[in-house]
Amino acid sequence: MDYRDLHESEIKTLQRNGCTSDNWENIKVTADFLPDSIQNVQFRGQIRLGRFADLIEIEPGISKPGGIFHSFVQECTIADNVYISQVKNLVGYHIESQVAIENVGSLIVKGETTFGHGTRLEILNEGGGRELPIFDQLSSQIAYLMVLYQHDPSLINRLNALVDDYVLKQKSNRGIIGQGSRIQNCSEIRNVKIGPASLVINALYLEEGTIASSPEAPAMVGEGVVAKNFIILAGSQVDSGAMLSKCFVGQGVRIGKQYSAENSAFFANSEAYHGEACSIFAGPYTVTHHKSTLLIAGLFSFYNAGSGTNQSNHMYKLGPLHQGILERGSKTGSFSYLLWPCRIGAFTAVIGKHYSNFDTADMPFSYINEVDGKSILTPAMNLFTVGTRRDSTKWPQRDRRKVAEKLDLIHFEFWNPYIMGKVVRGHEILKNLYEKTPQEHEFVTWNGIQMKRLMLRTTSKYYEMAIKIYIGHEVQKRLEPVQDLNSMKDILESLQPTESTKLDNWVDLSGMFLPRKSIDELLLAIKTDKIAEIDSLHSFLRDLFVKNAELSWNWCAALIEQRLQVKLNEITIQQLTQIIRDWIQNAIKLNNMIMKDAEKEFDVFSRIGFGIDGDNTIRDKDFEAVRGTYQGNKFILELRKESEEIQRRGEELIRRLEKVGA
Repeated sequence: MDYRDLHESEIKTLQRNGCTSDNWENIKVTADFLPDSIQNVQFRGQIRLGRFADLIEIEPGISKPGGIFHSFVQECTIADNVYISQVKNLVGYHIESQVAIENVGSLIVKGETTFGHGTRLEILNEGGGRELPIFDQLSSQIAYLMVLYQHDPSLINRLNALVDDYVLKQKSNRGIIGQGSRIQNCSEIRNVKIGPASLVINALYLEEGTIASSPEAPAMVGEGVVAKNFIILAGSQVDSGAMLSKCFVGQGVRIGKQYSAENSAFFANSEAYHGEACSIFAGPYTVTHHKSTLLIAGLFSFYNAGSGTNQSNHMYKLGPLHQGILERGSKTGSFSYLLWPCRIGAFTAVIGKHYSNFDTADMPFSYINEVDGKSILTPAMNLFTVGTRRDSTKWPQRDRRKVAEKLDLIHFEFWNPYIMGKVVRGHEILKNLYEKTPQEHEFVTWNGIQMKRLMLRTTSKYYEMAIKIYIGHEVQKRLEPVQDLNSMKDILESLQPTESTKLDNWVDLSGMFLPRKSIDELLLAIKTDKIAEIDSLHSFLRDLFVKNAELSWNWCAALIEQRLQVKLNEITIQQLTQIIRDWIQNAIKLNNMIMKDAEKEFDVFSRIGFGIDGDNTIRDKDFEAVRGTYQGNKFILELRKESEEIQRRGEELIRRLEKVGA
């Protein structure tokens, strides 16, 4: 933009309006500058001013004439159509158009700063050793590699170099307040970069940070917030007295209601209210809502923390050195306690207090209970609960991210090779334990935890049921869309994997499912400098992300070949129809078990407290008025409809297959 010197008449107008400057020659303005729009302002240093003519929206329904009023301004560039009023100290900012700043103590950039970029979090292990540098392009996948792959120094060094290069580009002695932002009623803001459409309202103290807002997904920092050394991404909201120290807040995150966190990262769509966190890696959809809940030194993902949930990360010996992992979809019940180190398998519910260290990663869909002071694992029983099914369907619907570029790459599929690989291993472990455990033993100990011997056979059957559902579901997805299944050749071509594969272990890269082979390709590309910058790393990850369906089928194909002891190019119509029949039978059976679990929400004990002053008839009417009926429940109706669709689509596919085999 072109600027000119002030005219003598403009200087006199400014002086008449109560304005002063240490040197009027340091103030440059646009050609159509309006001096009457500036009143009672002290200018210091190099100043650039636009034309303030339009009305600026201060808040919905309230607009005021643009201009600068009753403020101190030093070393700033202020674009056209900005409203600034009652700012005690405004120093070192480039302020874009349509910005409103009102009633602020200090809004200052002092010295050279990276605006929170490069702040190193002592994450997951409070004693250090897993430091995570934060920046406004950090994704849960990049963070996972930097935090969990410390065993590979060459990888970590290269990742740190990529981040350092990016951080260096953010360094400046001049901050930015992005177009359309509103900053109101804040006490002190120091060295904070504020992105477009940001809302910073009633914040108490912000220092060394970035609010990476965007017009399509504004970020909001609200009342009473204290935040130091932070990054907050688009679409997120931090308010209600939250206190953050050395924290990363990803896209679509909600933090508030006096929540306290330090050295922690919260990724997409996480929610943290009331409680506190220290050194946690809160992967996508980590949720903690309760005042008495402490999360410490843990890795979480799609996690729900019950009230009073607590962990210990030290044994009063060498300090807080221990860490814990709760894999995707895990929950902890009210006042549950875990003594780190522990690793909890996916979709596991933890109930009670546990003072031993155990690893149940290969037993997903389990319950971990405390019985007489002992930790008892019951595998597979969480597979057919209402909560597990509802959780798996609600997450995609609750994605708050509105930006075009979603940094965290999230696979939502419930049936996937990562989970099913664990189910397959769990099934084999349970079978072996059942065969080898003497009948006189009531319990068997495995990986630091106990299981009832009598449950080994039953729970292994539940895993077998899950495997049949998964295989049938994947085969149905491959064959049903094919319009012409006129020959065995058509069928076999539809089922062929894109490459020869094996039952490779898969990894949940904090929301993204990848086979070990793809992880190795990624690591090699990073370490050999094929990935030269952060953007390239994101691009490489996105390419792997979109290959999920192809890679998943390759894994499923290997599983089918292993179980049937046949190559897919030799599979028969009879084997395929049996796979579909197994899918129909077991998927409907699973839905029926889930519906049976849901009946508990409508039984007589669920009606306690209803119809408070009446008899049982009044009780039932009151219950139905508030909760509805089992038969009319939306969740139940959807499950029944799903079972009918499975039956219909499965039988139609069998008919088509048998027609080819006739």
